[in-house]
Amino acid sequence: MTQLWSFYLPQFHPIPENDQWWGRGFTEWTNVKTARPQFPGHYQPHEPDSGLGYYDLRDPEIMVRQASLAQKYGICGFVFYHYWFKGKRLLEKPVASMLENKRFKMPFCLCWANENWSRRWDGFDDDVIMRQTYSAEDDLNHIRELITCFKDERYFKHRGRPVLLVYRSEDLPDPVQTAELWRREVRKAGFKDIYLLRVEGITADIDPVQHGFDAAVEFAPDWRCLTRQVYIDEYGHWREDDCGAEPGSISNRVFLYEDIVRAMLAKAEPAYKRYRCVFPSWDNSARRQKLSSTIVYGSNPERYRRFLMEAVRRTRKKFVADDRLIFINAWNEWGEGCHLEPDLHDGFGFLQATRDALQSDSSLMNRFCQWRQTFLAKKEGQSPG
Repeated sequence: MTQLWSFYLPQFHPIPENDQWWGRGFTEWTNVKTARPQFPGHYQPHEPDSGLGYYDLRDPEIMVRQASLAQKYGICGFVFYHYWFKGKRLLEKPVASMLENKRFKMPFCLCWANENWSRRWDGFDDDVIMRQTYSAEDDLNHIRELITCFKDERYFKHRGRPVLLVYRSEDLPDPVQTAELWRREVRKAGFKDIYLLRVEGITADIDPVQHGFDAAVEFAPDWRCLTRQVYIDEYGHWREDDCGAEPGSISNRVFLYEDIVRAMLAKAEPAYKRYRCVFPSWDNSARRQKLSSTIVYGSNPERYRRFLMEAVRRTRKKFVADDRLIFINAWNEWGEGCHLEPDLHDGFGFLQATRDALQSDSSLMNRFCQWRQTFLAKKEGQSPG
């Protein structure tokens, strides 16, 4: 069975650090609400339509309802972003609350987002406000804290091994040493081992084994696949030149969803183990505000459904049944216009497309199995020669 794991952003509740850095009461919704269209046909702002509104994750029942909704449409579990800075945790309340709330029934795992936090939302280290520092001592303290999560019966164990994703394993000073230390501690805690996945967010095509990891997770959208920039005219039509284009499509980087999907599916299969990732949409203009944003134009539930169906087909072909993992970016990256959660524009369209893709795959497999049984039965009934 193919398992769909969706990344989950916990930044939907105020914390003292964000109050200090960005203003009192800041959450991800702060930027989402103020986003505006940059050109004709540009969908902004993204407004939630799941019945939860602009939710606050300090309410533990929000995540219970999100989990129920996700599972209804075929999502196996959430991959919560985990923020650890030399023992200091940020945005940890949702996961801590979930661990205590047994009404949350969904499987989950963690992804250590080991990036510096800066005053820019583009991933570069300008004006760093919370820096990552590494040491063997911190690796030890970190894994011992993570083991408390691993022991939860809902935590995702791949073949008995708790799964941990690391967003930038290439930033670790000695990733092999870190991985070895983590494995040793996890085994001491009674587990078979740990299953380490490196996310191919910025640096791709690194064999995870070189970092002491087990496999890689493709990131979507793959930034190397943003090849053809387009421009939008006053009628909302895209064009390849900027003559007559609207200013907003010139000052921002606009790419076509179908171009990116085609390029991602055309990538050569790596020699190492890598799980696929898909995305419903992308538009970080809400976060970037006055800075140049990256907008993926032309996504819709049907195009996403076809993308996911192909990812499922290839995953079924490549991996055995208990190893068929696909990741989705994301459940609720509202500030990046990248969410399965329903909104006023597409409603439940992307969630329905997710379920349809899985059901279509199951239907095809069932028909194949029925055909194969019929074929074998007829073959056995034939006389020799």
